[in-house]
Amino acid sequence: MSASRTRRARVRALAKINLDLRVLARRDDGYHELRTIFQTVSLADTLEIAFTPASETVIELDQDPVIEDNLVIRAARVALETMAVRGRVQMRLAKRIPLGAGLGGGSSDAAAVLLALPVLAGGALDLAALMAVGQQLGSDVPFFLLGGRAAGIGRGTELFPLPDGPAARALLVAPEVHVSTAAAYRALSPGLTTELQQNKIFSFQSQAWDVSPGVSAENDFEPAVFAQYPRLAELKQRLLRAGAAPALMTGSGSALFGLFRDAAAVSRAIASLGEPRVFPMSLVSRARYRSLWRRWLQEHCRGNIWPPLSRYA
Repeated sequence: MSASRTRRARVRALAKINLDLRVLARRDDGYHELRTIFQTVSLADTLEIAFTPASETVIELDQDPVIEDNLVIRAARVALETMAVRGRVQMRLAKRIPLGAGLGGGSSDAAAVLLALPVLAGGALDLAALMAVGQQLGSDVPFFLLGGRAAGIGRGTELFPLPDGPAARALLVAPEVHVSTAAAYRALSPGLTTELQQNKIFSFQSQAWDVSPGVSAENDFEPAVFAQYPRLAELKQRLLRAGAAPALMTGSGSALFGLFRDAAAVSRAIASLGEPRVFPMSLVSRARYRSLWRRWLQEHCRGNIWPPLSRYA
């Protein structure tokens, strides 16, 4: 194995927020039917990845902090198996996205491997193949293979592009609270009536057509989660009083975000909140998301198509 044959890249795995999230009835497969609007944001983990061709596959991960059963290892293995490629994969993951906060950090890390590794390995996985692999790893993974703003239906894996809204600044608050997604779903289920579902669908449609998220944006998990964790309800009200429009919990929590007019408004909100874990960030459009990926992989890819195409293929 020659080190000179090793190909390396340093990429970033961006977080997501849910600009709207409606939970409908339980499906036959045990999951709930969802309607949501995903949006990539600038808060990100950093992934360094190296690939060396070899006769056997070896996957190594150096991570900070250590996460058991990290999705990036599974993503690397399934990507190589799908491409029928063998080699040594060395990865270093530095986490900045808070864990278990509804920001999709683990899913984004896995998607980053799926986008970068085929380029470094000289394999060829088209978008349909990548999406199929991503769905095996987690419901949020396919979205991170696309980026920008998208409507997600079904389990959230059926994705449809939405126009990017105006550039906006955001502030994320990530309190040290762990919310059980399973418990949140259980708390929701008794109130999921047929009449309520129709109202949710109509309300969601209006949000999807509205380029700028408005005060009518909703997250169906909020009432159940806020009842169990009143501190989160208080944080949402503090974001609203600080000028956020809207302020919303993302995913099943526990992180909350607020959208603001400009960086100065974000700075004022940070000062007024006085919370230890706040993250100023910006919304990342689909064009910007893909431009960043092409820049990170420019040494190894060719053309201007999506997903990035390896020049070694």
